[in-house]
Amino acid sequence: MQKITLLFSLFFLAVSCGVKTTQSLLSDGNYDAAIERSVEALRTKKDSKGKQEYVYMLEEAFAKAKERDLRNIDMMEKEQNKANLKSIFNTYLQLNNRQEKIRPILPLRLLKQGREAVFVFDNYSDQIVKSKNAFAKYLYENAQALLKSKNKLDFRKAYDDLAYLENLSPNYKDAKKLMESALAKGTDYVDVYATNQTDLVIPRMLQEDLLDFKTYGLNDKWTVYHSARQKNIVYDYSLIINFVQIAISPEQIKEREFIKEKQIKDGEKTLLDSRGKPVKDSSGKEIKVDNYKTLRANVYESRQFKSCFVSAKVDYVDLKTNQLVQTFPVTSEYVFENIYSTYKGDRSACDQDYMGYFSKGSVAFPNNEQMIFDTGEDLKAKLKSIIVQNQIRR
Repeated sequence: MQKITLLFSLFFLAVSCGVKTTQSLLSDGNYDAAIERSVEALRTKKDSKGKQEYVYMLEEAFAKAKERDLRNIDMMEKEQNKANLKSIFNTYLQLNNRQEKIRPILPLRLLKQGREAVFVFDNYSDQIVKSKNAFAKYLYENAQALLKSKNKLDFRKAYDDLAYLENLSPNYKDAKKLMESALAKGTDYVDVYATNQTDLVIPRMLQEDLLDFKTYGLNDKWTVYHSARQKNIVYDYSLIINFVQIAISPEQIKEREFIKEKQIKDGEKTLLDSRGKPVKDSSGKEIKVDNYKTLRANVYESRQFKSCFVSAKVDYVDLKTNQLVQTFPVTSEYVFENIYSTYKGDRSACDQDYMGYFSKGSVAFPNNEQMIFDTGEDLKAKLKSIIVQNQIRR
C-alpha cells in the first residue's frame, strides 16, 4: 500500500511540475514551447481530469500565438521591405505547422464548461505559396545584383542566397548556372612556393612534399592552393615558405660505463642472532628467512646522436596590392638517436626495459640531406596548423 501511495505521489508531483512549467512558458510569451509541452502531455489520456489544465493552456497559447504571428505579418507587409520576405514566408509556415501539430489530438473537451476547446484553423496554402514565390524572386534578384559586384565576399553571399533558393525552389530559372558563376568568382586562388635563404640545399623531395597541398586537405569551397601556377587563373594571394636557417649538429658518439645491481631471492637460510646462533620459535624449531643474493653487471653504453633544426617563416602576400598581409615563424627539429650497450657480469641486474639495448649495435648516421628531409613531417604539421588558424578570409 505504501508503495502505491509513493508512486501516486511521485506521479502527481511530476504532473504538477509539468503544469507549472507550461504556465510559466505561457506567461513569458513563449507560446510555441507551451504548445509543445501541452501537446506532448495530451497525447495520452487526453480526456482525464488530470490533463484539463493542459487543454486550457493549449487553447490560450494557440490563440495568442496565432494573433501575434498575424499581427507581425501585417506589420511586415505594411513596411514593404523586401528583407522581410523570408520572415513573412517562415511565419506562414509556422502558422500552418502549429495547426498540424495540434490537429492529431483533437477534439479536446473542457469538462467543467461542457464544451470542446476552440482552435480556429485557417488554410494558409495560398499565403505560403505567394510568400514563397516572392521570397524566391527576391533571392534570385538579390543574387543577380551581388554578382555584378567586384567584391569576392559579395559573390559568396550570392552563392549562399542561390543555394538557399535551390533548396527552396529546385531548378528555379538559371539559379544553378549562377551558383557556378558565384563559386568561381568568390574563390580565392593561392600560389604556394618556397624560397631558400640558407647556405644548405633543400632536398627536392622535401620541397615537393611541403608544397603538395593536396595532402594537407586544406582546399575548401572558397580557397584553392596551387603549388604550380595554372593558365587562365588570376591568383589572389601568394603563400611563401621561406627557409631561413638550417642547423645540423656534428655526428656524436657518447660513451658511459655504469654498474647495475639487483637483489633477488635465492632460497632460505636460518635466522641467526647477534652471537651467530640459530633463532628458534616457541616450539624449538629454527626460524627460516628468505636468502638474497646480489646480481651485478658492468654496462658499457654508447649513444649515437645527430640533430637537425630548421627555421622558416610563412608569408601571406596580397597579389592585388603586392603587400605583405601576415607573416608567421615556424620551426622544426629532428633528432637521430641510437643507443646500444654491452655488459660484463649478469645482465639480469638490469631493468627489463633496458634489455633491448643489448641486442642493438652501431648504425650508419643519416646524411645531412636525409636529416633535413626527416624534419618534413613535423614542419608540415606546423605549417598546416598555421594555415588553418590564420585563414586568408574569414
